[in-house]
Amino acid sequence: MTNNYIEDRTFAKEDFTKGPLQKGEYENCTFQDCDLSGCDLSGFSFSECRFVGCNVSLAKISGTAFKEVAFKSCKMLGLHFENCNTFLFALDFVQCTLNLSSFYQLNLKRCKFRESSLQEVDFTETDLTGIALENCDLSGAIFENSILEKADFRSAFNYSIDPEINRMKKARFSLEGVVGLLGKYGIEIE
Repeated sequence: MTNNYIEDRTFAKEDFTKGPLQKGEYENCTFQDCDLSGCDLSGFSFSECRFVGCNVSLAKISGTAFKEVAFKSCKMLGLHFENCNTFLFALDFVQCTLNLSSFYQLNLKRCKFRESSLQEVDFTETDLTGIALENCDLSGAIFENSILEKADFRSAFNYSIDPEINRMKKARFSLEGVVGLLGKYGIEIE
């Protein structure tokens, strides 16, 4: 990691696909309507930063630190969060599109997902203990050997979760959502 330290700065409408973001540690910075798609953010550190209306799709985030970072209305397709630095890893997603991303084997207890699209996201062997997936679209999301204890799926939709291969004690579901727990049995509920 370089010694570049950037604090309390706002980046607005920057296109980092044409000129890369300076590698370093960013603290309490705001990225507004920026294009970071396909950028190499490997080894960067973001602490208490906000990304609003940004495109971060297919960015390389190997070894990237996200500490208390908030994303709002961002396009974040195909990100591999399992490659991130997990020390103090905490993310807050609001109205984001995270389709085709992966959280494989991560501890997401300190993360929040609200009103986001999580289609075909990989939550295999992920610890989602106690989190709420508020109004999230989980169509095609993969839950395998995941810890979903005390997780709140009451307002989530389009999920398919096999209770036999996931730890789900005290997880919460809406009556309508129970269908997503029975899909593998091929039964019809009317």
